[in-house]
Amino acid sequence: MKFLKNIFGAAWFKISSLNSFAILLRIGFGLVISKVLAIYVGPAGMALVGNLRNFQTSLESFATLGFQNGIVKYTAQFKGDTEQFKKLISTVTFTILIFMLLFGIGLFVFKEAIDSYLFSSENEFDIIIKATIFSLPFYGFSLFFTSLINGLEKYKKVVYISIIGNIIGFVFSLFLVLKYNILGALLAMVLAPSANFIVAAFFVCKEIKLFQFITLKSFDKSILKNLSSYSAMALFSAIAGPMIYIFLRNHLIHSAGLEDAGYWESMSRISGYYMLFVSSLMSMYFLPQLSISNHTESKFIFRNYFKTIVPVFFIGMILIYFSRELIISVLFTKAFQPVSDLFFWQLLGDFFKVCSWILALDFLAKKQTGAYFLTEVISHVLLISSGFIAIKYYHAHGAVLANFITYFIYFILLFIYSLPKFYYSTPPNTSRQS
Repeated sequence: MKFLKNIFGAAWFKISSLNSFAILLRIGFGLVISKVLAIYVGPAGMALVGNLRNFQTSLESFATLGFQNGIVKYTAQFKGDTEQFKKLISTVTFTILIFMLLFGIGLFVFKEAIDSYLFSSENEFDIIIKATIFSLPFYGFSLFFTSLINGLEKYKKVVYISIIGNIIGFVFSLFLVLKYNILGALLAMVLAPSANFIVAAFFVCKEIKLFQFITLKSFDKSILKNLSSYSAMALFSAIAGPMIYIFLRNHLIHSAGLEDAGYWESMSRISGYYMLFVSSLMSMYFLPQLSISNHTESKFIFRNYFKTIVPVFFIGMILIYFSRELIISVLFTKAFQPVSDLFFWQLLGDFFKVCSWILALDFLAKKQTGAYFLTEVISHVLLISSGFIAIKYYHAHGAVLANFITYFIYFILLFIYSLPKFYYSTPPNTSRQS
């Protein structure tokens, strides 16, 4: 009874309940798109979609220069200070505009190399790179605006943006996949997320007089310097993580073929659906809370997370494992039946990933750049080394086994590093970091 009371009474649960409809809607749309992809492109096409998905993950951070977490933190910190808030918005706006121009030119110059790396020499999708360049500014500012609303703690509006954006993206994606098959699926991945721009801009303009906040004289180098720590951390993960997955997927393609890579991508898609419940809470609730918390408050947040969210996720993980055959039949086709054998290690790895997320998030929230880079480098080295060896011998099974090995060791390292935060009421230095 106490366990249930802790869950239902927690602030995160109320926000999660509010966000549940948006997540379920996104998952529902994702299920339909996954089924359509399974029918129209098969396991081989799913592998190519996976490579583009990882590339898009990198672009998500590049589109805002990795400022997203910093924007959330400083919006929460400056929302009561009009002058500082104005400097934040102006600095981010002009920086993103300049970077988008330079980054777009870079993508255009290297579009053939990117096309070859993502889709191999047999698959020419030049139009995908061009569509990416076109959509990048819209995508970048939609993320910027959503981060502003998140930092203002307007959780309902963050949910509305997600719901409306998902509806638009679903309709658009379904049309493109049905009409153009694999090309349509790739185009949908690139263009659909930018639909959030109009929705996010609308809600931001209802909260603040956006254009009155953007002035060149309010550009502040000190704001840019503070954000640069977040940029360095986010861009490192944005480059290293997805590129490692693309490398491992290409290694799997060469070792076992496109179909095995498609099975792994299908498992990753399923993982992405259930991980949404935790990842959305991390960005929408826990990041703003940790950003403005002192040591004692952070300790309470950690304990609350491990006493409520982790047990709920563990129960959900068990249910998913025993429902795996049904999940595959609903999401995919009979050709994807081998995916069933990948669930155990994927779920176990994701459990330790969820356990480690809150600890890693505190590095971002408190700008502990050194600790963040050290643990990230270790996790990436673990993933690429264990993945390369395991895939060579166990193919798709090796990929999910590497996921477990990486996040099990990653969690152990983070837990040992963070252990003092659970047991001491005040740290050696109790001053909050800016």
